[in-house]
Amino acid sequence: MMNVKSVADIEGPWVEPELNSGLIQRCRDNWSKPVSQVSNHVLATFIRQKFALAIVLPEAEDRLRRGYVDGTELYDEELEVAINELPKT
Repeated sequence: MMNVKSVADIEGPWVEPELNSGLIQRCRDNWSKPVSQVSNHVLATFIRQKFALAIVLPEAEDRLRRGYVDGTELYDEELEVAINELPKT
């Protein structure tokens, strides 16, 4: 099932921070996109920042199961590493 929810649906509207960076820009640009439409690199970013894990994590795990690669990851298995680095609850 395609997840049509976005990080904004979980975290609320984007609030502009005091500083700007590549990270901030990447989050801002993808904040309101359905998680099923963001790149693997953006998913990994959202996971590392712990944004909307309730929807981001299942999407990422589904992509790993399907072997989905989109060429956006900074290094091989970036998405898998981001998931594995989450503290286990």
